[in-house]
Formats: sequence, C-alpha cells, structure tokens
Amino acid sequence: MNAMPVWALALTYWLHMLATVIWLGSLSAVTLLVLPAARRSLDAISQSKLLEAIQRRLDPLGWFSLALLLLTGMFQMSANPNYDGFLAFSGLWATSILVKHIFFLLMIFVSAAQTWWLLPNIQRAMLRQQKLGDETEIASLRKRETLLLNLNLILAILILGMTALARAA
Repeated sequence: MNAMPVWALALTYWLHMLATVIWLGSLSAVTLLVLPAARRSLDAISQSKLLEAIQRRLDPLGWFSLALLLLTGMFQMSANPNYDGFLAFSGLWATSILVKHIFFLLMIFVSAAQTWWLLPNIQRAMLRQQKLGDETEIASLRKRETLLLNLNLILAILILGMTALARAA
C-alpha cells in the first residue's frame, strides 16, 4: 500500500472532523436546545415556521457534511494500518469500523426520511391547517420529527463511540 503524504492525511482528518462538528453539532443544537425552547415559547405554527427556516439552512450543510465524511472517511480508512481490504474483518478495529458504518448508513436513511418525506408532509399539513384550522396533523408530524431527531442523535453518539473504540484498538 502506498503511504499517503502526511499533509494529505492531516487534511483529510481535519476535513473529517470539521464535517463531524458541523453535522453533529447542528443536530445536537436543534435536538437539545432549539426544539425544547421552541416548544416552551412558541405556538405550533410559529414552531413549524422556525423549524422550517432552520431546516432550509441546515439541510445543505448536513448533506454536504455527509458527503465530506464519506469521502474523507474512505481515505482515512485506506491509510490506516489496520485496514486489510474491503470486507476483511479481522480484529476489534475492523469490527468497530463496520458497526460505525452501519450506524452511519442508518443516519443517512433517517436524514433522508426527514428531508424528503417528513418535512414536505409538515409543509403540506401547515397549508391544510391554514385552511381548516386543525393543528392535530402538525402535532403528530412534529412528534415523528422529534423521534427521528432523537434517533439520529443517538446514532451519532454511537458512531462517536465506535470511532473511539477503533482508535483505541
């Protein structure tokens, strides 16, 4: 295996950490800070408008971060001396990386469901609410949103745990 230059490996580590901070930091902030504060201080429609505005800003950052994590992660993995090749699972490092990637794929799936299924449904429900005055559908969709955000946060914590385990191995 050809050794990657130190500067290139350092750059991939830095970009990987930057993407992690942006993605997981924004997920944590929305889940742990913004949503609880919005629920305590805003009515359902104002909450929906605030969260929609936040989501419009975070979605491009999140998807860009995911792509950057995927690319830089592949470079890092191939440069790691523990890497024995695709689908070669020997030892704690390889097992930790496999589990980390499974959690990562689950996060992508949950994020996709939020972006392309749940959020459009919330927007349609808000339009119907303006005509009919019924907030029950929005409340139900917001509960699903909270569930998906919490699930993604748990997956993120598990990914960080698997990363720590792989580094310790």
